Amino acid sequence: MSKIRVAVLRGGPSDEYDLSMQTGKAVIDALDPEQFEVLDVVVTKNGEWLYAGRVRFPEQVLASVDVAFVALHGAFGTDGKVQRLLDRMGVPYTGSKAYAAGIAVNKVLTKDFLREKGVKMPPHMVVSQDSLRNLHGLSENISSMFGPEYVIKPVDSGSSLGAMMVQNTALLPQALKDALNTYPQVLVEKRIPGKEATCGVVNNFRDKKSYVLPAIEVTPGASGIYDMEAKQNCGAHEVCPGNFSTKQKAEIEKLTKDIHEYMGLSQYSRSDFVVGDDGEVYFLEVNTHPQLTPNTSLARGAESVGSSFRELIEHLVRDALRGEGS
Repeated sequence: MSKIRVAVLRGGPSDEYDLSMQTGKAVIDALDPEQFEVLDVVVTKNGEWLYAGRVRFPEQVLASVDVAFVALHGAFGTDGKVQRLLDRMGVPYTGSKAYAAGIAVNKVLTKDFLREKGVKMPPHMVVSQDSLRNLHGLSENISSMFGPEYVIKPVDSGSSLGAMMVQNTALLPQALKDALNTYPQVLVEKRIPGKEATCGVVNNFRDKKSYVLPAIEVTPGASGIYDMEAKQNCGAHEVCPGNFSTKQKAEIEKLTKDIHEYMGLSQYSRSDFVVGDDGEVYFLEVNTHPQLTPNTSLARGAESVGSSFRELIEHLVRDALRGEGS
């Protein structure tokens, strides 16, 4: 039997290049060489495609592959761009399709869509660079609406990149200035005191169309939130399954499945929540292409139900090849 030719796409032009390189390497290492022929394709930060030590056109790389594993994070990988390229070439690929990925990567569009579905979330406001002229006045307005503590996030970055917690209103103008000097738009959320949670879902897994993995409790790092530094430097601690009540676990897991299906996502996704001190579950964001290494939350969730990282990765490849990712 011939091997399945898999192009693993990693790297990319976003700030999440290093995360993507790690995901790609983990995927390559997980694929059984007896069953899969792997093409390690690195997309450079300036958008060139490297394969076997040479710059290639995407069409040259993809012409002879059976399936692509999209291990790209951030711009080009999670915003629908590489998906549209793969669609034009008729190459099956892992993860969500172009339109759904493009909506989900934008936190504001996601929240607007899910609010109409009745999903509970922290109050939020979008702030653009036009607001730099009057940050003190804006901060007072935000304080009157949201209270004393806030979380600021870029509108369309993943892996909690650029996220920061602001612990009082006096610090808010400078925090907004710092964020808007880097990003054209940011999301300001009311901070909900409580325990953070993350939960994954995998399609067509264990005879279920949408198999929800156990909810994981996340203890944030030094910043007080589950940001990129905590994820990268092990500053956060994950407990799987999480220390939530039976009702809270059921709600987190139901919301994870509902959000995945409401948004038309494919194959796998991970949603993040906070379980407030008031006992309520609040949705924070969804990631259509979360980092995939043996130590990340999706892999830990799968491991907790008896599935190895290799089994998870090979399932995603075969599922994409069958065209049954949604």
